[in-house]
Amino acid sequence: MVHASSLLELTEFGFYCRRGDFYIDPWQPVNKAVITHAHADHTIAGCKTYLVSKSGENILKTRLGDEIRVQSIPYGKGIQLNGVQISLHPAGHILGSAQVRVDHQGEVWVVSGDYKIEPDQTCAPFEPLRCHTFITESTFGLPIFRWQSQDEIFDDITCWWKTNRADGKTSILFAYALGKAQRIIAGLDASIGAILTHGAVENINRCYRESGIKLPNTQYVATIEDKKAFEGALVIAPPLADSPAWTKKFHAVSKAFASGWMQIRGNRRRRNVERGFVLSDHSDWKGLTDTIFETGAENVWVTHGYAAEMVRWLNEQGLNAKAIPTRYTGEIEDTDL
Repeated sequence: MVHASSLLELTEFGFYCRRGDFYIDPWQPVNKAVITHAHADHTIAGCKTYLVSKSGENILKTRLGDEIRVQSIPYGKGIQLNGVQISLHPAGHILGSAQVRVDHQGEVWVVSGDYKIEPDQTCAPFEPLRCHTFITESTFGLPIFRWQSQDEIFDDITCWWKTNRADGKTSILFAYALGKAQRIIAGLDASIGAILTHGAVENINRCYRESGIKLPNTQYVATIEDKKAFEGALVIAPPLADSPAWTKKFHAVSKAFASGWMQIRGNRRRRNVERGFVLSDHSDWKGLTDTIFETGAENVWVTHGYAAEMVRWLNEQGLNAKAIPTRYTGEIEDTDL
């Protein structure tokens, strides 16, 4: 056991509530798993039961299989597990993403999962929560990370596509298949028309539509027989599709990547593409720090990313903060940066 408290503790299986006998985003299969969202670094197959937000149920089953045992609850509705009150609240990260509020006899903890505070028409907006202890991510927890307006980013993507279309090139935009791709598709200018998609993206698009999220028309690349249709088209694909085996179907291409890491010019993935669009489904420095202070929490546990740097800064501001180790050894393709 690494850390212990009166309500949550960090174990070899992940965050555990002993009183309620459940885990939040476990690292290994457990009996009762409360899931913040369906990205692979926050969920795992093999748990006996899952608790997830109502809007996240379809996504979780798409990722883990229809046979899993899932209990879903609407945002804000509380349930009791062995005397511990649990409720799920919007995290604004992707469809169905949730913060987990844990309350026992007036002691309140909030596990944020991943979150962003910028509006996103493909998921419920982030809901600020008051608590005594806040567990926050810090993926982009450095002052250098300051996001540009998403509308400006969408305009930049549209201009890039128009330039490529004039040159007869296919525009391939790499973006994570769950969450980021759908946010981009929903935010782009309607003048682009039907957007072409990799199969991994199209599968999630279908899931979003089944969940009631309206997306513009998209077409799965593999269903297109006339290769001339690729000329001047915009294609959304996951990063792992950036290989000759997949891209050879297109004649002339211009490649771009949408990620918060594109703000760092030396990032290895930026070096592999012509354009980098700085668009993240995580909060930037200001979003993180504003949210932390808005919770009113006296204690802050910081996980993921630049945790040590964030902890040092928070302690300088007078909070009781500490870094929490993370463990994830799966494929980064399923995470959204």
